[in-house]
Amino acid sequence: MHVFYAPKIKAEKYILDKKESKHCVKVLRLRKSEPVKLIDGEGNLYDGVIAELNPEGCVINITNIIKDYQKRPYKLHLAVSPLKNPDRFDWLIEKSVEIGVDEITPLICTNSEKKSIRPERINNIIISAMKQSIKARLTFLNPVTSFSEFVRKDFTGIQMIAHCSTGYTREHIKNIYSKGHDAVLLIGPEGDFTDDEIREAISMGFISIHLGPSRLRTETAAVAACYSVYFLNL
Repeated sequence: MHVFYAPKIKAEKYILDKKESKHCVKVLRLRKSEPVKLIDGEGNLYDGVIAELNPEGCVINITNIIKDYQKRPYKLHLAVSPLKNPDRFDWLIEKSVEIGVDEITPLICTNSEKKSIRPERINNIIISAMKQSIKARLTFLNPVTSFSEFVRKDFTGIQMIAHCSTGYTREHIKNIYSKGHDAVLLIGPEGDFTDDEIREAISMGFISIHLGPSRLRTETAAVAACYSVYFLNL
């Protein structure tokens, strides 16, 4: 079944934007009266039928709505350092959205080799991954934020910092995270968090965790952490 992103659906008919319409007509070559699904990014999944094919604005008749489609019993906020290799960061974003994450904050740390991202590019990846995995709620991309600024914010749920330093007591994530609770996860850059950053996070209520005995790349650790929270909620 083909899925299209359709924000702010308010009526029984919806006109896809130019980008989605072009994909529908020129790429997928769908036909009039074919069934499709729409997601609004607010948690709702719609069944629809193509009423009019137009690469400038396809008209979809809405036939059914499932509210709060596959709503998770928790919220997950992933704060992760951008990577020097943009392809790896793109992969990280894609897979974390497919698993399920509510917010992503690009986190600038002492050892971060890259200090910026391209928000438009990342948001396009988020939307594509949301459609691919049929997630009805859009992952929110926060602005790039410094480590100190981020850890000093007020959060709800269980706050965790994953790192490889052996100078601190670290618990496996399964021993810290509890099913049904919101979670905030800090994942550091290629060179890991510094001792000063770990101490600062701990002083602000973050708990040191690890994801197993292997030393993981940033992108692998981020995806593993997201999946761990997802798995612990099954």
